[in-house]
This record gives sequence, structure tokens and C-alpha cells, in this order.
Amino acid sequence: MKAKNWSKTEVKVTRSSERQHWTFGEKVADSIAEFGGSWTFLILFFLFLLCWMGINVVAIKRHPFDPYPFILLNLILSCIAAVQAPIILMSQRRKEAKDRVQSQYDYQVNLKAELEIRQLHEKVDELKKAHELHLEFLVRIEQKITKEIAEKRV
Repeated sequence: MKAKNWSKTEVKVTRSSERQHWTFGEKVADSIAEFGGSWTFLILFFLFLLCWMGINVVAIKRHPFDPYPFILLNLILSCIAAVQAPIILMSQRRKEAKDRVQSQYDYQVNLKAELEIRQLHEKVDELKKAHELHLEFLVRIEQKITKEIAEKRV
């Protein structure tokens, strides 16, 4: 009984994500999403808000460019949120695409590893069978020699 020849079964493992070229807009979206979700952004944005309010409340008491309810600041914050949300969504979609490609690559690598393990199991089984046959042959020779020695003594 001959083991299946797994060497004919090939799995082609490639990283298709290395072949894909992302557009300038996608790269910018990734950069903005990465910066927008960082502590650096949060701290800088908080400092910007404090400066804005400080300048309008304390520094320019007579003619503030955005008095207390800070309507201009609210408009700016709304515009930032309106622009930042779709950019983050675009970046997340791209990240999902990268993850899909990575998971496909991982699957291919795992499949190839499984096939190689099967090959190793089959080789070990073949070696074990050959070893058993060799041992059986040695046992027959030993029995034959033992029988011949016993016959000579009689």
C-alpha cells in the first residue's frame, strides 16, 4: 500500500497585499485616522480648545472674535466631526480589506503547513513499515540460526 504523493499537491502562498497599490487618498485617510485616534491628537485638541476659550474670555475682553457661547468654535467642531467621520470609515474599510488579505494568506500558510505535516507523517509511517519488515527479516534469520544450532547439538 503506497502512501499518497502529496508533493504533487502544491499550495501557492503569495502575499497579494504587497502587489496592491493604495491611492494617495487612501494613504491620507489612514494617516488622518491614525492621528485622529491618538493621545497626541486628544491632548493637542484639548489645548486648542483651552486656548480658544482663554483668548475669547480673558485676553480679548472688549472685542472677542467668538464670545461666550462660542458659536464659531461649535461650527468648527461640527465641521471637523463631519469631515473626520467619513475619513475614519474609509480607513476602517481599508483595514478590513487588509485583514481579509492577511487572513487569506494565513489560511494558505496553514494549509501548506498541514500538507507538509501529512508528508512527514507518511514518511514516518513508511520508515516504520520498513523498520518492521527489517526486524521481521532479522527475527527469521535468528530463528533459522537458532534452529540450525539446536539441530547440530542433537
